[in-house]
Amino acid sequence: MTPKISAIIATRNRCAVLPRAIESARCAGSDVEIIVVDDASEDRTREVCEARADVRYLRARRRLGLGGARNVGIVASSAPYISFLDDDDVRLPASLDTQIEILEAQPEAGMIYGRALYGDEACRSKGGFYPEQCPRGDIFWQLLSSNFIPCPTVVFRRACLTRIGLLDEAAPGIEDWDLWVRIAELYPVLALEQAVAIWRQPTPASGQFTSCSERLHREARRLHRDKWLRLPRAFEAGSARRRKARRVFSDYASRQMIWEAAGRMKDRRLTDFARVAYAVARMHPGGLGRQVVSALRSR
Repeated sequence: MTPKISAIIATRNRCAVLPRAIESARCAGSDVEIIVVDDASEDRTREVCEARADVRYLRARRRLGLGGARNVGIVASSAPYISFLDDDDVRLPASLDTQIEILEAQPEAGMIYGRALYGDEACRSKGGFYPEQCPRGDIFWQLLSSNFIPCPTVVFRRACLTRIGLLDEAAPGIEDWDLWVRIAELYPVLALEQAVAIWRQPTPASGQFTSCSERLHREARRLHRDKWLRLPRAFEAGSARRRKARRVFSDYASRQMIWEAAGRMKDRRLTDFARVAYAVARMHPGGLGRQVVSALRSR
């Protein structure tokens, strides 16, 4: 019998935290196919997964990266709905069932997302959540300015992939953002204004790719320029609309990077500050010094 949803967990060398993610996916829905894609781990990941009857375990022989591992899971999956879960994040109980019920009631929508609680190193809720606002409907242009959708909170239709394709493996760290943009270009997006997952916040010591913010910003800038503004909907909107989208994206990205640089300076992480400041100076050169000072004063 075909399951209702496939929860795809891509993992590498995190056998200690993986069981927590698996268990949370199992409790998040009543009919969940849990697929763990092992991105060539060198620890006990195989043993952990093969000890569980509720897990379909797939192992890559060579490193694929997050996007590649998730694509392996998508191709192997069978359910009409798909969700991603990082191995160090947690899905909240019954959250998948709740989102699927809403998505089934609106067949024109391509995906639904919710809020994520901020988690500590053990993925325990430590207060706060994001996003504060949950835009819905036609959010294509909003997604071109920033990614406000937490990846572990999304459920999307397999049918969308027939039109938009798989994850872009050449966009490390923001392949999920790219997927949301391409879905939002063609389909309405739904939002649930309640928490459905706990997101373990990255730290410099965590080894998570998202802790390397300047690399993410470079990838986002490249995709925005070379791919997203060349999508049919953006191209057909005309040059004036595309110029506005570039300006809004650049303004938001520069503010975000300057805020991050100011935080590193305030914490006396001067090497990190210099790296982020250099990156923002190259990508968004206007008014760097004044904006850093302003950000420092506001922290």
